[in-house]
Amino acid sequence: MITTDQSHHLQVTIDSSSGFCFGVVYAIDMAEEILEEDGYLYCLGDIVHNDEEVERLRAKGLRIISHDDLKNLSHEKVLIRAHGEAPETYRLALEHNITLIDASCPVVLKLQNRIKNSHEGKENILIFGKHGHAEVIGLQGQTDNQALVFQDISELDKAQLPESFTLYSQTTKSTEKFYAIKEELIRRGYEVKANDTICRQVSNRDEELRDFVKDFDKIVFVSGKKSSNGKVLYEVCLKHNPNTCFISNAAELDRSMFKPYDKVGICGATSTPMWLMQEVKDALEAF
Repeated sequence: MITTDQSHHLQVTIDSSSGFCFGVVYAIDMAEEILEEDGYLYCLGDIVHNDEEVERLRAKGLRIISHDDLKNLSHEKVLIRAHGEAPETYRLALEHNITLIDASCPVVLKLQNRIKNSHEGKENILIFGKHGHAEVIGLQGQTDNQALVFQDISELDKAQLPESFTLYSQTTKSTEKFYAIKEELIRRGYEVKANDTICRQVSNRDEELRDFVKDFDKIVFVSGKKSSNGKVLYEVCLKHNPNTCFISNAAELDRSMFKPYDKVGICGATSTPMWLMQEVKDALEAF
């Protein structure tokens, strides 16, 4: 009886530079330490924009709550995730005797402080960021919600902008796009004071990914669908290797996406856990 080997024999490599940034590592380490001691911990919003990691921590006792839920708590510990929070959250916690476990990313805290100083200095402020994103809400809060947020320059086409303003960016946005926006606004005749506040650990991954993805037949980019950073880095991969697919977990893989002996690279967002990329690798190697 003749048997045919149906396995794909894929050559799979995980990008060593991918995975959690230090801000996310810090927040998760802090959460796990308290969960170990207390058995449960409240967290204001998803601790990271990755459903699989959130579920892993839920199983350990992490309780995800909203800002409305926070108003009904008292005498509890609540984790502030890496994205940071607006001043109103700290005031509310004080009123309700809530102990805040502040895991705000140092890069975000520095940006919040700079925006607060700009606002107190009566500067007009524009923030390049995603509408409704947790970090952006925290940044707007430093300006009593007076800053103008936009996620694409086309939103400013019909806006009544002041002649001069200070331009900031969400920490996980594209550096290239930020500077393109700055130059376009100057070209339109505005006086722009630009503050490049993009996290270099994030922006440096642009270059690292450009180099990484060139060496493979296929790229599998692993990220939560809610991750802003994931969307940015996926576009980088796609630009430099058109054979890039976006998945959130190993279950979304399909054998038909690959050819036998394909060289496959796996990479992910700053919110993608390494254990999840390893699961994807194991699934690919089983094809």
